[in-house]
Order: sequence, then C-alpha cells, then structure tokens
Amino acid sequence: MNKYLAESFGTFWLVFGGCGSAVLAAGFPEVGIGLLGVSLAFGLTVLTMAYAIGHISGCHLNPAVSVGLWAAGRFPAGELPGYIIAQVIGGLIAGGVLYVIASGAPGFDLAAGFASNGYAEHSPGGYSMVAALVAEVVLTMMFLIIILGATDDRAPAGFAPIAIGLGLTLIHLISIPVTNTSVNPARSTGVALYVGDWAVAQLWLFWVAPVVGALLGAMAYKVLGKAED
Repeated sequence: MNKYLAESFGTFWLVFGGCGSAVLAAGFPEVGIGLLGVSLAFGLTVLTMAYAIGHISGCHLNPAVSVGLWAAGRFPAGELPGYIIAQVIGGLIAGGVLYVIASGAPGFDLAAGFASNGYAEHSPGGYSMVAALVAEVVLTMMFLIIILGATDDRAPAGFAPIAIGLGLTLIHLISIPVTNTSVNPARSTGVALYVGDWAVAQLWLFWVAPVVGALLGAMAYKVLGKAED
C-alpha cells in the first residue's frame, strides 16, 4: 500500500509544483518566472520526489512511465492499474488544492486554461492536433529512454534523478509553446477536469500520445540497451 500512497503524494507534488508554477508564478507582474521557470519547476518536482520516494515506489508519477516500464520488463503488470489510479488521484487532489489557491486572486478565470494541455486554438502557439500528437509521442519516447538508461544497472549509481529531472526540464523547454507540455496523462487530467469543456474534450490526446510514446521508448531501449556479447 505504501507504494500507491507514495505515487499519489509524488504525483500531487508534480502537478501542484509544475502546474502551480504556471498558474501562480509564470506571468506574475514584473517578477514572473516565465517559460524557463515553469520548465525548471516540473523538472525539480521529479528530481526531488525521486530522492524522496524513489526507494518506496520507484517514483513513476506518470501513467505513461508506468506503462513504459512494464513494456520494458522493469515493472509487474499486476501493479500497473493501482499505480495509474494512485497517480490520477494525486493529480486531481493537486488540481483541487491549486484551484482553491488560484481562485483566491482577483480576476481568476478558469477559461484562461488553468495550465491545461491543448492543441489548435488551445495550444499556446496555435499548433495543430497533428503537431501536438507528434510532439507528445516523440518527447515521451525520449523521456522513457532517459529513464530506462539512467536507471540501468550499468549506469552510474545515484545520478538517475538528476538526469530524469533535467530531461523533463528540457522536454518542457521544447514543447510548452506546442501543447503546454503533458508527456503525463495524470498531469493533464489533474487540471483538465476542473476546466471542463475543451480541456476534457482534448484530453484523449494527452492519454493516447504519451502512452504510445512510452511504448516506443521501451521498445527502443530494448534495442539500445541490449548488452553486447
């Protein structure tokens, strides 16, 4: 049970820290942290939680990561449903706490997006559905390759959280203008359900694309990471 609780707490921190930085701090007048700050916030949530709960649950914090680790033979299928449910619950609680805080400011408007992921008219840069789909698939694939490589028994011990956290930071630097960056269905769900409307209507892409990308990443690492004879 501790594994599932750890995943809920960890995903809470990822969604609250990452989306919270976007909603509360990114555009704050004159001292806003901007795109770079939000990207770092997401990376730091994973880095800090990896050290805090990695030894308890493995610190997946992401249904796509759990699926990718299962596909790579690193995670048992029997624990997959419990991990995904725990991650989504953690994300939803984070979204609720963030809503309570954010709605306390004058002029707060859920219609502004609440850090939801989107494409077409709901993409920060107006990117198409196809562009969003490709970006999410490719970036999640690369994220899984980073995770699998950094946690390989042959990799330097103790540095995996740094590589994974910086990898997620880079992913956000690339794709915030495209989709607001998901690569994580729990992160997307955690805020989309509060926005409703278009955010829920487009949520399918931010489940399908990361899961497909994670499966591709797992397959790629099986080839890349195969020990030589």
